[in-house]
Order: sequence, then C-alpha cells, then structure tokens
Amino acid sequence: METKNIGLRGIEVADTRISNIDGEKGKLIYRGYDILDLTKNSTFEETSYLLLYDKLPTKQELDEFKTKLAEARFIPKQMQKNMGNWRKDADPMDMLQAFVAALAGYYDEEFSTKEASYDRAINLVAKVPTIIASWQRIRNGLDLVEPDPNLSHAANFLYMMLGERPDPEVEKIFDVCLILHADHTFNASTFTARQVASTRAHMYSASSAAIGALSGELHGGANTEVMKMLLEIADIAKVEPWIKEQMGKGERIMGMGHAVYKTYDPRAQVLKELSRKLAKKTKEPWFDMTEKVETTTIAEMKAQKGKDIYPNVDLYSASIYYMLKIPVDLNTPIFAISRVVGWAAHIIEEKFAEAAPKPALYRPKAVYVGKYCGPQGCEYKTLDLRK
Repeated sequence: METKNIGLRGIEVADTRISNIDGEKGKLIYRGYDILDLTKNSTFEETSYLLLYDKLPTKQELDEFKTKLAEARFIPKQMQKNMGNWRKDADPMDMLQAFVAALAGYYDEEFSTKEASYDRAINLVAKVPTIIASWQRIRNGLDLVEPDPNLSHAANFLYMMLGERPDPEVEKIFDVCLILHADHTFNASTFTARQVASTRAHMYSASSAAIGALSGELHGGANTEVMKMLLEIADIAKVEPWIKEQMGKGERIMGMGHAVYKTYDPRAQVLKELSRKLAKKTKEPWFDMTEKVETTTIAEMKAQKGKDIYPNVDLYSASIYYMLKIPVDLNTPIFAISRVVGWAAHIIEEKFAEAAPKPALYRPKAVYVGKYCGPQGCEYKTLDLRK
C-alpha cells in the first residue's frame, strides 16, 4: 500500500477489543454486540458499562454503576463560579475542553492501577453533562439545576439544561442517541485520546485533547453545520435548488458521505427513524427537510459523478437535537457527552495494553518536502548579509 500523504487512512496502528466497523456491510460493533441490537434493547448506562468493562453487567453491577454515576455528577462549585468569568459568547467546545482539563486540579489522577482508572472514567462520564448543562444555564443568566439521582443519564442532562424533566419518549430518543455516539473505533478524537494516553498523560488530559479534535467541523462539528444548513435553506421547496447549486460549485454537503462506510451508516438508519418520530411529536419541518437533503444529494451525486453517497451520523442527529430544544452550538458538546465513555475505554486499553501490546508511544514518520540545501544543510547568514 502507498503510505505517503494519506493521513494514516487504512493504516493499522494498534489492536482494540472495544469496537469494530465493517464499512462494506454497514455494521458497527461494540465489544461484539451489534449497535442496532443495543439501541433496541440496552440503555446508555448499560452500554457504557459494556464499553468500559468488556461485558454486559448483571443487575447488581448495573445498579452499582448507576449509583456511582449519580454520586459523581456534581461538579465543584468553584468550577461553576469560574464559568461565570468566561465571555458568554465563548465557544462551548472551548469551555468544555478547558473545564475537562481543569478536573485534574480537583481530583486525583488514575495513578497506575486499572481499577482507579475505572473510577476516573466514571467521574469523567458523569461530569461532562453537568459541565455542559451548567455552562448553558450560566451563559443565559439562569439558576443552576442540580442533577437528580433518580433520573437516567439522558434525562438528567435534559433536566439540568432545560429545567424540566423530559417525558419518557423524549428521554428514550436521547438515550438512543447517546448509545449511537458512544464509540466508533479510531476516529480523529479517539485516536487523539489514545495518542496522548500513550505518553502516560492522565485521563483528563487525554480527554481534553480529544475534545479539541472533536470540535472541528470535519469531525464532531459536522452536525452543527448540518443544522446551520437547514436553517439557511428554511423551506423544503428550496432544498433541491440549494443542493444542486452547492454541488455544482463543488461544495460538500454536510452530513452526507463517510470515510469508512461504503453503504448506509447504521447509526444514520436509527437516527432517521428517531427524527421522523420526533417530528410527528413536535410538528416541526426538520425531518422532512433533512430527508429531502438526503434524497437530492444522492440523486445529484449519481447524476454528476456516477457515484453513490449515503447519510452519516450527523445528518439526522442535527434535527433531533434541534427538536429537543438543544441550542445549535451545543450539538458538538452533546456528541462529547456520549463519546467520552468511548474515549475512557480506549485510554484504559491504551494504558494497560488490554489488546495486543504495541510500542509504548505513537510516533509516525513524516516525509520531509521542505527546503534542502545539501548534506550540510543551509548556510546561516547574519542579518546584514541577508537580502
């Protein structure tokens, strides 16, 4: 395989037991379990346990895990006070990255034991939603809402953010969204987390770095761009001409196409139906518009380039979050609420070599294409001799 200038695509850099993608068949597997099976039968808490501990929990193990999450959801009051010192229009991902890194100043690192790393993972998974919900309340001048130990992970976030307990249908929809986003093998943010963890940096540092990678519009920021697109189009009658114009200019349609899946992204299958269900409940137009974006883009890609293209996870998640009354600029932080459990699982696997061992530190090789003045290098000239 030609390995120059391909951004590590297709290069196997480490083994993992956590998740697997079959891009040809459109399959996503968590620890041996099909994602479609998990979304029908599991919960985010149970799926999180599976990703972290490599097995589905017993009832007692799940109850204990939920209790630990509930106890860890509170964040330091000083941290919330510090949020009040930030600009209210600051990017939520910048805020999240900063305060996840700051957790290291309040809590011990995971030391060298695997068991302590699980405790740190639970602490991180529990606190990320509280950080995001706190920021949403603080930047809007609203009173903070404390987490409710009687609510699920999904319901707690919506409650802390909106101040209202969601109904069971909304809670279930958001819970499934969290399951779908929990892990996706060596994507950009997960590889970032593993790379930082390979230096023996602690979990908060590795996760903070992953958040930075997730913030880009080509990764976690894509669903934000999808919603901006829908809001710009505004009318289903304008979808087709808008898509044709953009594709005619060679512009990318956000939410369409994937680097790995060569068929329908299985997560998009589930999210499409959730968006359809939520649209019926809210009577909002966003599902119909999104479906029109999908069909028009598929038709135009076939007509212009003779190629197939399919939706990815971002296309329908955008409309779901919007109908759940989640601000558009929180779409990517919502992604982090879910993906943090995958990051934690990968960090633990990286640190404790749960899969096959690899060299201790990631260190890819670059191809130098810069200035070359000969074997001895370029001659340094003092300022007065430079032209």
